[in-house]
Amino acid sequence: MSLKYYLLILLYPAINCTSAQIIVQSGQIGLFNSANSFSINPGGNIYVSDSGTNEIIKMDTLGNVLRTIGGYGWSESSFDNPADVYASTLNVYVSDKNNNRIQFLDKDLNFISQFSSGNIKDESSAFRYPLGSAVSTQGDLYILDSDNNRILKFNSRGDFQAAVGSFDAGAFALNSPKQFAITSSKILVIDSKKLIVFDQFGNGIRKINLDFNPDNINITFRNICITDKSRIIYFNETDMDSGNLSPITFTPNLENEIIDALIFNSKLYILTKESILIYNIIRQN
Repeated sequence: MSLKYYLLILLYPAINCTSAQIIVQSGQIGLFNSANSFSINPGGNIYVSDSGTNEIIKMDTLGNVLRTIGGYGWSESSFDNPADVYASTLNVYVSDKNNNRIQFLDKDLNFISQFSSGNIKDESSAFRYPLGSAVSTQGDLYILDSDNNRILKFNSRGDFQAAVGSFDAGAFALNSPKQFAITSSKILVIDSKKLIVFDQFGNGIRKINLDFNPDNINITFRNICITDKSRIIYFNETDMDSGNLSPITFTPNLENEIIDALIFNSKLYILTKESILIYNIIRQN
């Protein structure tokens, strides 16, 4: 496979800063049926959800498959459309969409427990068809409830804490959230052509207009990637907090559509439905 070089000298609308980088394709790993999300933990383990086979695959960054679990079903470690996978240092969380639950696994993909609306006493905080989940460093669980266009927050005991972006959130009510991601202090949601930022308690902070309609967002160690089917924009959380937001836009020429993207150890990982493409990011002075 030949290496591809991309020189990026980019301007982003309404931003008064340019940035130049070289993106070098360095590899390709994985062989999937219909991958739809991925996540990487601090140890460099990659977890991929494949909705085509209803499986979760654990790989290393060289592409070695370490374990695969799943298959269609509703029992433990079985899935019916695993819509999203989220990895922390020790655990993996799978949004088992059509089974209306989040499955908790350890880092080796052994089943730990599950969380569903059956665990919730108050019907007003129940969820259906979860599209994504994430867990904060404090142990709070966030779930994208696609049936009600909101994000629900539960503490580590499973007690309901907040509904983020629900119909009563006024100007920050979500209309059609595609996906979300969390930082140490914020919740970032992509909704139509906007990136909507909430604090960890669900209070709306700001809206950032995008010039495209994104499909996915991924945050890895403060590096934020937002994607549609053909492009990626990425930036650092520090830049967003400082107000000096200067995202880089990367539009690779791929045979398959972009599903998701993340940055790890100065490498850009791009998920398509069939594989993961790896690019070195070389920053120019």
